[in-house]
Amino acid sequence: MKQHHKLLLALVAGGALGIIFHRFQDVQAISFINSQILNPVGQIFLRMIFMIVVPMVFSALVLGVLQLGQGHLLANVARKTLMYTVFASTISVFIAIGLVNILKPGIGFQINKEAIEQQSGSLSDIQKNSADTKPFSQIIVELIPKNPIESATKALSGEMLPLMVFALFFGFALSLVLRKNQEGPLVLFFEQVFAVCMKIVDFAMTLAPLGVFAIVFNTAFKHGEGFLSSLLFYVLVVVAGLLIQQFVVYTALLKYAAGKNPIEFFKKCREVYLYAFSTASSNATLPKALETAEKELKLPPEISRFVLTVGSTANQNGTALFEGVTVLFLAQVYGIDLTFSQQVMVAFMSILAGIGTAGVPGGSLPLIMILLQQVGIPPEGLGLILGADRFLDMCRTTLNVSGDLVITAVVSKGSEPVTSSKTKG
Repeated sequence: MKQHHKLLLALVAGGALGIIFHRFQDVQAISFINSQILNPVGQIFLRMIFMIVVPMVFSALVLGVLQLGQGHLLANVARKTLMYTVFASTISVFIAIGLVNILKPGIGFQINKEAIEQQSGSLSDIQKNSADTKPFSQIIVELIPKNPIESATKALSGEMLPLMVFALFFGFALSLVLRKNQEGPLVLFFEQVFAVCMKIVDFAMTLAPLGVFAIVFNTAFKHGEGFLSSLLFYVLVVVAGLLIQQFVVYTALLKYAAGKNPIEFFKKCREVYLYAFSTASSNATLPKALETAEKELKLPPEISRFVLTVGSTANQNGTALFEGVTVLFLAQVYGIDLTFSQQVMVAFMSILAGIGTAGVPGGSLPLIMILLQQVGIPPEGLGLILGADRFLDMCRTTLNVSGDLVITAVVSKGSEPVTSSKTKG
């Protein structure tokens, strides 16, 4: 059986069995198996991937920037990456605003105070995280890390961007120190670090079907089939927006900007999509995305390493769309009529928030709370949608990862290889 078939089977089986056994949560044996066996298996699988994300991101970015810098393509690739990232995020947010204004999923929605009270613990954590958010000027300053080692230790807690900035500076400076196509011991070191990280990913992939089953079973076991029922219309609006972005916007970009067959492209990426959906983490899916870009899509490594590593944090189209839908949905629920200018502000802030969101499960929630406060929506309203957030997190992460690969293909269009075969790892 092919790997993507195993993953799909694990995904479906985990969800179905989790829903079935949800009603038997009080049975001690079943609860024990979930908490003491399946949950640790899922966490071990994720930790095997997360433990190499920091060295892999750093080595991939350094090598990508080095190779692009030596080939004098860095400025062009960075410009195209930023341009298409902002373009795709802008389109996704306006899709969100259009759908919510047309379908009005929040009109007539009955506020469930019990749901908000049950989520009070989660809300207090989110509120604390949003309160810790720094002014924009301070965020810009802190993109330049005083201590890159400290940034590396906090990278998976939302501090990935400073580490990436250091890697960009380091790679660019290295490209200036080394002559064109010169390969010193430092280059060989980073190549081997990257290769070792990918080998560890291969180890993790042997556990992937069982890990995916455990993660999905745990989610379904906790929530059952009813966790979406009260929010079904809202969930459908979010999913519809994500599907439009995937099959209309991304299809157009692939066909007209990248010159690729969208169907073939999506088919080659199906394994990455399954990983993204299962883990709900762009960072955890990054190793598989890098492997797919180079081996399946045949994209230039020097470009894919740069665009995908930056994109895992900076290109969050699905998150931006989700944030736009959620803010306008909650405005409708509370009967707050947002003006056109306020909706434009929501769109702009959703784009910025999407770029700054941590690539980990639930990373967008503190930023949504900030958005709610900006337009006068009670922040405790976020408790209404927390029950459906895990499923929507899985969906929007899949779109985020897909967007990274699409933009990589677009940026790679017309770019010639700039490095020797040895440096491609």
